[in-house]
This record gives sequence, C-alpha cells and structure tokens, in this order.
Amino acid sequence: MFKAATLKKLRPWLIATVCLLPLMAQANPRSSLGSNTNEISDDDTSVPFIDLFKSAMPFEDARPWSTTGQVQYDQYGWPARMGPGAHAGTRFLSHMPAEAVVAGDYTVLYDGQGTLQYNGDVKLIDSQPGRDIIRIEPGSDRVYNATIRIMTTNPKDYIRNLKILMPGGICRNNPYQRVDSRQQCSGGQFMAFSQYPNEIIYNPDYLNFMKDFSSIRFMNMMGVTNSEQRRWQDRPRLEQATWGGKQGKRGVPVEIMVDLANRANANPWFTMPHAADDNYVREFARYVKQHLSPNLKAYIEYSNETWNTIFVQGNYVRKEGLKLKLDTNAHRAGYRFYAERSVQIFKIWEQVFGGRQRLYRIVSGWTVNPGVTETILGHKNTFDHVDAFGIAPYFFGGFEELRGIRSVNDAYNLMTNPQYRYSIPKVLGYIEMQARLADKFQVDLIAYEGGQGLVDFTSRTDDQHPNPLLYAANRDPRMYNLYIQFLQGWKKAGGKHFSHYSAPRAYRKFGSWGAKEYSAQPASQAPKYRALLKFMRDNPCWWAGCGR
Repeated sequence: MFKAATLKKLRPWLIATVCLLPLMAQANPRSSLGSNTNEISDDDTSVPFIDLFKSAMPFEDARPWSTTGQVQYDQYGWPARMGPGAHAGTRFLSHMPAEAVVAGDYTVLYDGQGTLQYNGDVKLIDSQPGRDIIRIEPGSDRVYNATIRIMTTNPKDYIRNLKILMPGGICRNNPYQRVDSRQQCSGGQFMAFSQYPNEIIYNPDYLNFMKDFSSIRFMNMMGVTNSEQRRWQDRPRLEQATWGGKQGKRGVPVEIMVDLANRANANPWFTMPHAADDNYVREFARYVKQHLSPNLKAYIEYSNETWNTIFVQGNYVRKEGLKLKLDTNAHRAGYRFYAERSVQIFKIWEQVFGGRQRLYRIVSGWTVNPGVTETILGHKNTFDHVDAFGIAPYFFGGFEELRGIRSVNDAYNLMTNPQYRYSIPKVLGYIEMQARLADKFQVDLIAYEGGQGLVDFTSRTDDQHPNPLLYAANRDPRMYNLYIQFLQGWKKAGGKHFSHYSAPRAYRKFGSWGAKEYSAQPASQAPKYRALLKFMRDNPCWWAGCGR
C-alpha cells in the first residue's frame, strides 16, 4: 500500500480532481472509440504535462554530452553530490516542432541550493533562489531543442524537484483551454500553472484531445514494451526526477494514470508488465480500486503483443511456456503461457475488486493469424475468463510496395486496392474472420490499436524516400474519407470498441501514427482526427454492455 507521505503528496491532486470532475462530464461514456497514449519523452508532441521536466531524459542518460564527471544520485534520480568539475544535465525538448510547444516565459521552480545553466532555444530572463524565469522560443529552423544543466549543487541541500512550467494557466471552469492571464477569466477563476502545478498537472490541449474518447490505453505511457518492472518496488514513482527515459525504464506512476482517467471521464486501459509478480498486480489493482471514479471501468490486459518476437515480452512468454511444457512448439507455448498468465492476473483483479462488474478483461492476438486467436482463447477455456479479444487492424497496402511509391496517389492506391495484403478491403476481411472467432468463443472483438499504418521501417532519416510522401498522404483530405470507410467497415464486420493509435505525435521516420501532429493542432488540419470525431458522434457504441 502507499505510505502516508505519498498520499499527502497526492492530496492536492485528489482535491483538484474532485473540484473539476463536474466540469469533466462529457458525452464520452457512449463513445465507440478510445485512444492510445505515447511514450514519455522529450520529443513527444502530445506534451501531456504542464511541467516539461517530467518528460525530460534522466540525467544519467544524458552522459557524456550534458552530464559529465562523477555524479551520485538519490533514490529518485536527483544529483545529490557531484565531484570536482562534474555537471548534471539533461534535455527537456528535442526535435519539437514550433507549433507543438507554447513560446514564451516559463517558470522554473526547484528546491535546494545551486546554480543552473540553460542551453539551446532557451534564454534566462530572471533568477532568484528556487525560481528562474526562462524564455523558450524556436530558432530559425522552427524546431525546439532545449537543455538544463546543474552546474553546482549543495550536497547538504541539493537541487531537486525541478519543474519547468508553461506560461499562462486555465480558467477554473474550463480545464481544456490554456489562457495567457486572469483577464481572460471571469472573477477569481484564473489558475496559473506556476501557482498550481500540483493541481492542474495536464496540458489543457492534451486534456481537450482525450476528453472525447471513452477509454485511454496507457500501454505506451506505462512504458510496458520491453519493461524491466517485476516487483512493486520497481514501479515508477511520483517523486522521480523524470518519467521519461530509455525503452524499458520509462513510465508514469499509477497515480497519474488514474487521475488522468478520472479527469477525462474515460475508462483507463492498463497493461501489466510481462514480468510483474502477483504482488505487483495486486497492489496496482488496490490503488485503482481505491481511487478510480466509481462510474469508470478498469480495462485490464497482460503485456503488449506477446505474439510479436521483436519485443522482450514476446520471447519471455515463449521461454516461460516451454519451461512449463505447455507445448513443444515455442510459439504455441508462448501463446498458451500468455493465456494462463492473463487469467491469473484477471483473477487477482477480481479478488481485489470483489467481482468483475467494474473490470473489462482483455487478451489480444495477431490480426491476420486466426490460429493465435484459437490457441489463446481455447487454452484451458481461457474464453470463460475473458470479456474481449483485441486485434490491431492497420491498413497501408504492403511493406515492400510502400517503398516503391512515387506519389501520394500511389499510396492511396495501395490502401484501397484489394490486390494488396494490407489494403482496407483485405483488412476488413481479416476483421470479419476474427469476429467469427470472437462469436464462437462468446467474447467481444475489439481493437487495442489500429488505423493507417503508412511507415517504412527500413528508412534511416525523416526525409528519406518514401517518408515525405507518407506524411503527405496522412495530411491529404482523402484520409478523412478512408478513416470513415474503415471504421464503418469495422462496425459492419462485427468489431466493437476501437482504440486508435495514437495520441498526437509528429510525423517522422518511425511512422505517422498521431491522430494529430501535435495536441494544439486545429482540427481543420487533421483529417484523421476529424474523422474520429465524426464517427464517434454518428456511431455511439452499438453493442450490449457499452456505456456506463
């Protein structure tokens, strides 16, 4: 359980949540769509927090270009002692498009004694003990890169609890819109980010994006892919210097995810780390039970894409399945172990919650492979303990074919021409196949991820062919119609809840996954986002048990 000191830190958030919940009541309980989150990183254009430092790279990860010499850290990653000539620095904005971050004067707050240095697109405006004002403006390249460095620190009172807070604030009656000053709010309703950092927490643009979805899948924000978490002691903490970092180590605390779900009035979708022990699962479930709004359900899933061997978790389940002699074939052994461990996790949550009324239990598999579905759901009657089977239907034509396109029109031909394996017509066929299996096992068919999948995984730079054409295809007005066609096809084929991939993120060589390119992007510039909103509005959830 959480210590009293931790609960004390949470109290301002809980009070703020209670105060704001009446303002958060939206039509989203009957929304048919959810959204995935992004990884916590210094280049995430969804910018979920008003404190940019929470998404910064950990100090030690910035060695040797910003952190140098001998640095000793406390248990939360703050540099507690630095040797002669040593410095501890990190990057809090990287490759960030100018439109994604508000330009202006940011407030830096910290405890302790020492000196700070700023580099990149940052200029120090004013400095007082425990409080700096810095001006963040993009350079001529219209891209933000910004770093902060601890040059000296007093080991008896070292610099810690750094916050880099956005300019402006919110009006208390509208947490979805950032305002510059109290003149834009009536009466005493203005709440400055610099004065209420523990109460506001979330970027209003990010909240505004999330508020329309009925679920938030926290897999990326949890840092589940290749996670190293095993014990409850290994979990991300509120007090950590930053929640960003390398794959396998980053992730936000459960307190943040539950609080965000409560404020957005959205069902939280939690993905348990592949190696988490029973006590980890139990303590996680206890916190959710105690703090999740009673009108919300907890969506529960064991790990992410364990059928996919490019991930650590994919190899983990195979190893464990073979160890338990669940099958002589490594792949099938992995599917069977995944099924067994999922059921074990569901039972722990059911024990904690006193039943399954507020739980939605999910196992998932490979969209194009019905054998995986059959093995998972059929193993020791796993289907009896499951509410939904999830797939990830993406449309893009084909990997090899994408590398040969010469125009945006070529990309659209790939996505719509049934001769290609991952065209919309073909993918809708896979969905129909999976829907028949879901009906056979009497579970819902849902999408844990999905949408367009235009990406060339072999490219090395953002401007390498065919990447510019893929970005242009995502910005093309025709993408709106494709999304409507695809989602209507999903519904007709037998699909139910659909969790789009993903929250706003920049279009780069890694893919053009975001519903928007940044959280504040106008809907008029985001055809995928407009299509998602229209589909939700025109197609409130249509299946039994939907809504709250």
